[in-house]
Amino acid sequence: MGKIYTAIGLMSGTSMDGVDLSVIRSDGEYEYTHILDKYFEYDEKLHKKLVDLRGQIFTQKDLIKFSEELKILEREITIFHIKIVKDIETKYRDKIDLVGFHGQTIFHDSDNKTSKQLGDGNLLSQLTRKTVVYDFRQNDLNHGGQGAPLTPIFHNLISNKIYNENKRECPNFLNIGGISNITNTIKNEELSKKNIEAFDIGPGNCLIDEWIRKNTNKKFDENGSVGKSGKINQIILNQTIENFNSISYNKSLDIKDFDISFVRGLSLEDGCATITNFTAYLISEGIKYSKNKNDYTSSKYLVCGGGRKNIHLIESIKKYLSDNRRISIDLIDQFNYDGDFIESQAFGYLAIRSFLKLPISFPSTTGCNRPISGGIIAKNF
Repeated sequence: MGKIYTAIGLMSGTSMDGVDLSVIRSDGEYEYTHILDKYFEYDEKLHKKLVDLRGQIFTQKDLIKFSEELKILEREITIFHIKIVKDIETKYRDKIDLVGFHGQTIFHDSDNKTSKQLGDGNLLSQLTRKTVVYDFRQNDLNHGGQGAPLTPIFHNLISNKIYNENKRECPNFLNIGGISNITNTIKNEELSKKNIEAFDIGPGNCLIDEWIRKNTNKKFDENGSVGKSGKINQIILNQTIENFNSISYNKSLDIKDFDISFVRGLSLEDGCATITNFTAYLISEGIKYSKNKNDYTSSKYLVCGGGRKNIHLIESIKKYLSDNRRISIDLIDQFNYDGDFIESQAFGYLAIRSFLKLPISFPSTTGCNRPISGGIIAKNF
């Protein structure tokens, strides 16, 4: 066992509502201990700035066009992260070795090898006096990868811990954030023979959240109650599924790859019901693809991410899988892991691996040309 590092992981997802913070301890390989998790919500003004600016950036040219606005907002985002790191320092007295700083994704275009996360790693390092690892995606893009998903190596670690505690099979991971992705896991002793596999499979919360934001004063459909109260427009749903360009599963996805125009004109409830069912259909198709990919792939899927709280969405996914009785879907929370903080814990772990120059992405997870590390290390104090 190598040196054990203590790291903070900072993650803000596509909902742009705040930052998940986790403190973990690990050697960057098989040793792992979770210390604490805490959520810090953006105020309404900052949330609106982020959503509005993201809504204006669709190309690399837009990044240049709005460069001044992005620079101002990046500083504001970084200051927010500085404050929460200092807040945690007052509550957790042990030395923090590293900070994994994902930042706030504003644009992702794997075809053009561009992924922009707002967050100044050097400023964060300077004002917290911590070694900061940031910009995790660009090195993968530079080596032929899609820049996502980056969490599979952490999913595999947790899967093996769950396996060792329960002595069953290593469960796969279904992460439902703004975008949904799957990790097909394997036992640690088989890592030299088989590959961890991962792929984006479609929208997660993004379409539902957008519909709710545009039609109510809320940010998301709590528990899926709006979607459950509506009636699916079966004609629109069938046409949308029929006309949808099937997902190749070898390309990372962005929330801007999808839109809600297909439910234009429907009521709040019916639109939400139809969008939720469409999302559930694509996720179920991704699960089927995952299960059929290799004969050794587990039939058990653990769900993490904010989408697992949409009870109606989870029930709809299970209905689409009802003919596949071997496939089971459970919330990761049942195994004493908080599904809200898997990604923030992951970026603490990825920071340690990056610091140690261990690979964080692989040809079978992001499509990069070889296993590579990632993340820029800033020690600006």
